[in-house]
Amino acid sequence: MLAAQNILNQYWGYDAFRGEQEKIINTVIAKKNVLALLPTGGGKSICFQVPALMQNGLCLVISPLIALIKDQVENLKKRNISAAALYSGMSFYEVKETLQQAVNENYKFLYLSPERLETKLFKEYLPALNIALVAIDEAHCISQWGYDFRPPYLRIANLLNELKNVPTIALTASATPLVQKDIIEKLQLKSIHIFQQSFEKPNLSYSVFNVDSKINKIITVLNNVQGSSIVYCKNRKLTKQIAELLQLQNISADFYHAGLTQEERNEKQINWINNQTRVMVCTNAFGMGIDKPDVRTVLHYGVPDCLENYYQEAGRAGRDGKKAYAVLLFRKEDIDELKVLPDKRFPVMFDIKKVYQCLADYLQIPVGIGEGNYYDFDLLQFSKNFNLDSILVINVLKVLEQEGHLLFTENIFLPSKIKFIADKFLLEDFEKSHPQLEPVMKCLLRTYAGIYDNIVSVSEKTIAKLCKISYDKVVENIKALQLFGIIEYKPQKETPQIYFVLNRAPAQSLHINHTAYAQRKQLYVERVNAMLNYLQELSKCRSQYLSAYFGDNKVTPCGICDNCLNKKRTTITKENFEKIQHAIFSFIETSTNASINNFLIQHKQFSKEKIWEVLQHMQDEKLIFIKNDVIEKTE
Repeated sequence: MLAAQNILNQYWGYDAFRGEQEKIINTVIAKKNVLALLPTGGGKSICFQVPALMQNGLCLVISPLIALIKDQVENLKKRNISAAALYSGMSFYEVKETLQQAVNENYKFLYLSPERLETKLFKEYLPALNIALVAIDEAHCISQWGYDFRPPYLRIANLLNELKNVPTIALTASATPLVQKDIIEKLQLKSIHIFQQSFEKPNLSYSVFNVDSKINKIITVLNNVQGSSIVYCKNRKLTKQIAELLQLQNISADFYHAGLTQEERNEKQINWINNQTRVMVCTNAFGMGIDKPDVRTVLHYGVPDCLENYYQEAGRAGRDGKKAYAVLLFRKEDIDELKVLPDKRFPVMFDIKKVYQCLADYLQIPVGIGEGNYYDFDLLQFSKNFNLDSILVINVLKVLEQEGHLLFTENIFLPSKIKFIADKFLLEDFEKSHPQLEPVMKCLLRTYAGIYDNIVSVSEKTIAKLCKISYDKVVENIKALQLFGIIEYKPQKETPQIYFVLNRAPAQSLHINHTAYAQRKQLYVERVNAMLNYLQELSKCRSQYLSAYFGDNKVTPCGICDNCLNKKRTTITKENFEKIQHAIFSFIETSTNASINNFLIQHKQFSKEKIWEVLQHMQDEKLIFIKNDVIEKTE
């Protein structure tokens, strides 16, 4: 068995583990159950990927988001690690083929959503899978007291009971003590070992500003702090507007949200990762699974509804350990909106039943059917047709999800699917009579195993590359083959989907657990209040406040958040301030590498906090600017 250190170096190129990673890995290898609470950027994946590679057998990874699953699988493949995924949009044949390959031990990792665990096909293959480890990502989704409860997660315990002695590792970046307790209870894990890495991020400076103009403040921050940035907004329309305003200021910016096509999102994401775009203005659809270490600022134009979301999003800054900034902007209107949010987020029963009835009418689903089916769903068209507020509709859909009635996927990519339906003996004659269609036909038959007997997912882009013709020509040829009755063709689509978990019920007898619903609302009120308190906190260290929220009470004041700096400004003497400022100017002029770290090492006679304060002041006054952790004098 290869040592954990060797595997880390061989596949990831790192010489040492971080934080609690090594202890977690050793516990998993000893076949013990683990709950790992690691903050965003804490390297959660390595905690199950390394031990899985150290032993024989398959690692089953349960994850809630298709985008996250695809990213993880692609990242593993890039490291020459065999991995596959099961997700909605795959045909029955493709799921079966993937499971067969997993049975034959051709994969080290099999990723799937919790919904897949319940399917008949997966249950048929389960006894034949040589599962050595189960990893549950985003484990907070199992708790109905958490901010992102997903009922299918509750059924993971059934799988763990069937697997008996297979160790389980549950991982999350954001679970309060109440949610941690609930995760352990719902998974029914015995003798679980809990690892909690500090929620402190020593290099990340948190700030909150009550401003008249959010866009002006964003421009100021981006001009003062160079480097890659994310700006989070509450809605899609704003992302485009703000990106355009930044472009007018000669700041390289683009926008991103779930309403864009898969291709558009991929292109924008790649440009930002490769620093061709400096600022990504986006909704919270952006960021999951993206590992870009050099983000210098994360700015929030809109206020998140809970600290769990804020901590995860802000934590995408400074993963390289260098100084970074998380800036949250608000106005009085944001406070007012937060206060009324619980009543909006948890609609009254009359509205829930009304929207459910309208949904059944829109999708034309009679009582007693619908279970296991996907339906195309245009939210705006639906809201318009039935004269409903689209925000109310989204919130009712969330309630129906949490009550286990349906799943709403705002953006699902369903790839093109093809199956040959013409008799085999006709194909040769058809190729001779239609030579212009022969290259695409042969490419389909040679590239996609099982395409003659089953409907399989295909990529028109891949076919275009292999045939050395344009994408449009490939689509034209495929449509021609369909018209001639040679193939069955279902073009790709990227429409929101409603998946019915249960058969449609009569609206008046729709089952809602009123007690649990009221408890979830009360906990949501508490989460919103914690966010409101964070906005209006003027004295306590931001880092301490956030860490304490997640049950980590050992964190000392960071010295670099807005509240800590404001406190110190009242204590630093004018004489000390001038001494440090003079030392900084001297250091810039005489050093070949004027990094902040080198200055801190060479000037230990000054406290770190006071140095940061002076640097911050000098940067605000445009006497210096800091780029990639190096101090430079303003011309």
